[in-house]
Amino acid sequence: MFASNPNTRCRDLAALGSVTLLAVALAGCGSKPKDVVTECAYPDAPDTSAPLWICDAPVEGVAVGAMGSHEKSAAGVAFARDQAVASARFRLAQNMRTYVTGMVKQFAETTGAVGQETVDRTNTSVTKQVTDETISGSKVFRSATSPKGTFYVYVGMDETVAKAAAVKALKTSMANDQALWQQWRAEKSQDELAAAIAKSR
Repeated sequence: MFASNPNTRCRDLAALGSVTLLAVALAGCGSKPKDVVTECAYPDAPDTSAPLWICDAPVEGVAVGAMGSHEKSAAGVAFARDQAVASARFRLAQNMRTYVTGMVKQFAETTGAVGQETVDRTNTSVTKQVTDETISGSKVFRSATSPKGTFYVYVGMDETVAKAAAVKALKTSMANDQALWQQWRAEKSQDELAAAIAKSR
């Protein structure tokens, strides 16, 4: 493999060592920190790369969203899609509750309108008003099928639709819990207060 001449053999070994060190250095440069998510895999096919939204990464243009899925069904693709959408909408309602309570909390902190106890009671009241009807403006933004045939969808609402849904939930809560909301109102009407809370996010 190496030349018989001692001087030539030393040069060959030095060159080989340089190549090895260069390879190690390049490998180090190509690695990424473990805490950086660079790819996503299908839950039912972990060896196959999947769109990042399947791993709950944000989707551009979506203020509130959620992923849903349904396994391959003998009833057909349309059935699997409908079930996946239903699953996503259920999770979307949960995420919408978080979205609205974040608005209420931020508005309270910004204005100093009420104390924490009232905020907590208000959030409990508001989240009860986030129903299937509240998220009726949601739509499917993404869809994909895994190698195993599982159907995945990402359902969500853009900023305008999400804030309109939040205002609707807030106003329903105001109508149902007038004594509670009286502590918030000051000089604002229900419409003005709901709009102000929605703008706070």
